[in-house]
Amino acid sequence: MIRAIERLMAQHTAGDPITGLKWTRKTTEKIARELRRAGIRVSKNTVARLLRKLGYSLRVNHKKLSRACSREDRDRQFRYIQAMRKDFESQGLPIVSVDTKKKELVGRFKNPGAVWAKTPILVNDHDFRSDARAKAVPYGIYDLRANCGHVLVGISHDTSAFAVDALAGWWHHQARQSYPNADHMLVLADNGGSNGSRRRSWKHHLQTNVCNRFGCAVTVCHYPSGTSKWNPVEHRLFSEISKNWAGQPLDSLETMLKYIRTTRTATGLRVTAVLTRRTYAKGVKVSDVEMAKLNLDRHRVLPQLNYTLRPQGTE
Repeated sequence: MIRAIERLMAQHTAGDPITGLKWTRKTTEKIARELRRAGIRVSKNTVARLLRKLGYSLRVNHKKLSRACSREDRDRQFRYIQAMRKDFESQGLPIVSVDTKKKELVGRFKNPGAVWAKTPILVNDHDFRSDARAKAVPYGIYDLRANCGHVLVGISHDTSAFAVDALAGWWHHQARQSYPNADHMLVLADNGGSNGSRRRSWKHHLQTNVCNRFGCAVTVCHYPSGTSKWNPVEHRLFSEISKNWAGQPLDSLETMLKYIRTTRTATGLRVTAVLTRRTYAKGVKVSDVEMAKLNLDRHRVLPQLNYTLRPQGTE
């Protein structure tokens, strides 16, 4: 029954990448009703108990939604993302969720959480940036179909070039083996940061470093502003990494990579991690001429949030 609930909740779940707490828009009555339609007789109270066992919790309203996107548009975008996921899955094409995890100071700094030990682990009494060996920027790629994660850890800036390098590395080293016949991928991303929908450099680097380089098309669907917790990478990858290194100081980049690579779950999650020492410059501009050259097709549904890039020179 727990497996049935997990499958039912797969596209209706949000979560906190630090605490691992999950929540959903569906009520226990609706879940019980859908399970009964599938031949599983269960009460709403039993559903509530099983949801708590799976890490879900009741949530209150938070005033965090941006007025830049209306409630109708948010609902429409969620339905569109769900439809796109079903479409790509039916074709056997890769679906990935991407985002930047919280930046971490590398050194003897306190890491939230607790571990079993005879004596406490001693860390610095203040988190001064000058005491850090580095400031790590983890960018995550979560493969929804394979339940696998890939993290590129940088020590420079969180730029669009860095984000696309993470995606290109995943495609080159993993996707081409997992999906040998795929020539199209679906990318689910937040609506801000290095992969924001308004970032010219994000689209430019996708065109040059993924589409043109590998000869594949990339469809991007952005979550509306203020709804990033629904992005699967947050609660299916980042939360598990945070739980794995909870209470452990990230005293070196090697320690950080080790905890990322050893992240596992009962449902089979596996994670790879790579370090890049490349310097990524901030404030790089993409001209109108370069933007005009992109092979960019905006979708009819909320075109600012949904678009497809194809290799240049193809229809």
